[in-house]
Amino acid sequence: MKKALFLIIALAVACSAAGADRTLVNNGWRFALGDASSMRSDFTHGTEYFSYVCKVASNSGNKGPAAPGFDDSLWQEVNLPHDWAVDLPFSGSASHSHGYKCLGWKYPQYSIGWYRKHIFIPAEDEGKQISIEFEGVFRDCQVFCNGIYLGGERSGYLGSSYDLSEALDYGRDNVITVRCDASLEEGWFYEGAGIYRNVYLRKQGRVALKYNTLKVHPDGSVSFDHTLRPGLDPSKVSHRVTILDAGGRSVPAMEHKWSLEDPYLYTVRLELLYDGRVESVTECRYGLRDISFDERGFLLNGSPVKLKGANVHQDAAGVGAGVPDALWEYRILRLKEFGFNAIRLSHNPGSPAMLDACDRLGMLVIDENRQFGSGPEQLRQLESMVRRDWNHPCIILWSIGNEEWAVETSPKGVKMAQVASELVHSLDSRPVTYGQCNHARFQVADVMDVPGYNYIKQNDIDGDHRVRPERAAVGTEETSGSGTRGKYATVREKGWMLSLNLNASKDTTAYAIERGWQFFEQRPWAAGLFYWTGFDYRGEPNPMSWPATGSQFGIFDYCGFPKDEAFYLRSWWTGDPVLHICGPVDGVVTVYSNMDEVTLWAGSRSLGRKKMPRSGHLSWEVGSATAIRAKGARKGGKALWADNSAPAAFAMKASKAAMAADGQDVVVVDITTVLPEEKLQVRIENAELLGWGNGDPGFKAVERPTGATPAGRNSLEIESFSHLAQLLVRSVEGSKGTAHLEIGGRTLEIALE
Repeated sequence: MKKALFLIIALAVACSAAGADRTLVNNGWRFALGDASSMRSDFTHGTEYFSYVCKVASNSGNKGPAAPGFDDSLWQEVNLPHDWAVDLPFSGSASHSHGYKCLGWKYPQYSIGWYRKHIFIPAEDEGKQISIEFEGVFRDCQVFCNGIYLGGERSGYLGSSYDLSEALDYGRDNVITVRCDASLEEGWFYEGAGIYRNVYLRKQGRVALKYNTLKVHPDGSVSFDHTLRPGLDPSKVSHRVTILDAGGRSVPAMEHKWSLEDPYLYTVRLELLYDGRVESVTECRYGLRDISFDERGFLLNGSPVKLKGANVHQDAAGVGAGVPDALWEYRILRLKEFGFNAIRLSHNPGSPAMLDACDRLGMLVIDENRQFGSGPEQLRQLESMVRRDWNHPCIILWSIGNEEWAVETSPKGVKMAQVASELVHSLDSRPVTYGQCNHARFQVADVMDVPGYNYIKQNDIDGDHRVRPERAAVGTEETSGSGTRGKYATVREKGWMLSLNLNASKDTTAYAIERGWQFFEQRPWAAGLFYWTGFDYRGEPNPMSWPATGSQFGIFDYCGFPKDEAFYLRSWWTGDPVLHICGPVDGVVTVYSNMDEVTLWAGSRSLGRKKMPRSGHLSWEVGSATAIRAKGARKGGKALWADNSAPAAFAMKASKAAMAADGQDVVVVDITTVLPEEKLQVRIENAELLGWGNGDPGFKAVERPTGATPAGRNSLEIESFSHLAQLLVRSVEGSKGTAHLEIGGRTLEIALE
């Protein structure tokens, strides 16, 4: 019997689901820009004689946003998640890494954001333990309650919780104020700015569960930490655990395994009691599964599974980093549609809502820390990530970092990696990885449980395997070779880039998308690969520059529309019959298909029939012809036809027919136009237009209506790109009936529930 290097029997819990004492408070915030150039310009914040850190609630005449009496009635009304950077102007002199948005130290007038939320707390809540939980604020936030400074979190990717109990005025209005400073770039990619993830208000009794301490064990027992109100007897504290199956029935133990095909989730309910009375209730969904990495690759529940993955950033068209929960589900389903089964979060801990969706939909995840190192701050961030996410069944690897060029090839970097790995091992049994771009013996990747390789061109993966044949390996990054969707020439003045896979004028063998898949498919010990990237993202438009504003190596564009390369993967990663024409490029047409053989016509002229190689593609020289038609044949199956003609009719497709009237739910409307670039007037009633996009990597239009309230965000002009555009519609809290969406004179109705 083969010995597994890492065998994890995990009962995993998605604890971001709200319990009976946890309420989402995303709606009804007020927002305004501050100013990083001077404290006086920043609403005079911190200029008082006795500052907020000097004396509790000391304003000394300062009437800035932290003061309870500040008038925010003229501020913009926003619902979270919210990214104010989306609405900022572009400039060719702004940060290349962050998509040329006017944000950061060069633009102090745009780099401070203030949020205020008025919350009424009933008088009968006095005596409870009440806290507010932020899943993510970019970045360097300060949090106040009624003028009392509670603390802050410098990292833009970690959650934080603040006890409000003693700062509240019971039976009265209370004000939560958050100041965000996005002057510093934490990553080298677009990160947005603001409260871009969910916020919860939690009310617990005399006994309260401490933030991110609940862990469920394989036998169904739990471990956790708690707080007790002063003066009470600790011996009177008890707890009760109930396990519910997917139908809500109480069961004595878990038996059903979580898998990609059947992502079965139980619910664990933890009740904390004092003197027999329930004081706190937390409900979490969880999945039972076992994983291992060894010379057989990756095994899920004892069966080999090849990781077919994508690196994914946290932003999307129309919303930037403030991605709503429903949009995460849309994007994960798009990946699954084309055969993906795994995501590497690049390069930071992901949204809890995104991880919940991966648990629910059956998608594997590498969770990655933002700051590599072994200092107190780096280890604090790493521990925070693991504690927050340790119960998600979707997570199969912890990544301690990515491409730390200054240290990853030195003994110093190896020591840092060892310290970080030991911390992870002390917290959780899942293995540790790291994405290294130039691997050699005795470097960071070599001391990982599962070495991560960024690009086969830069790493001797086979050579490493000969030295350590018992280990699995994972391609943490592999190039997609993608370019601009629908464009077959590089046009720098527009920001468009030709796909490397279709560039017939060069030898791009080392970069072709199929080379990465063929390499990992052919090696059983190679667990799989993660393409760079799943979706286009803002910022880092290498090898392009201004006027391009985003990266173009996504398998899908910024809206999630598939590029040619998506059909290569769908051909070999799914059982769906696929026949897709690419080009022509320099007189050459490429076909991605999983049919046994393909016949091609250029106009009325047949160019012959070719057999499709496994995990490969076919190409034909077509000369100056532009009208291309193909027929795919498969033994025992129906013929499949395809052509490269433009869409024949306008179409719009909604991601769902109804949405909850909670001010949070979102419907994605995908639009197809007959003309490649077509302007459309859009208007909605009984809902709001959250934002839009079209996948153009040189996009610089206004992405969302600028009204101060939802009622003012009901109309805008959009434009298709390569025949496609996308609109995001969000419900308005309390609306009833039907939302009426009009696009270019055509109507779509969305029911409100």
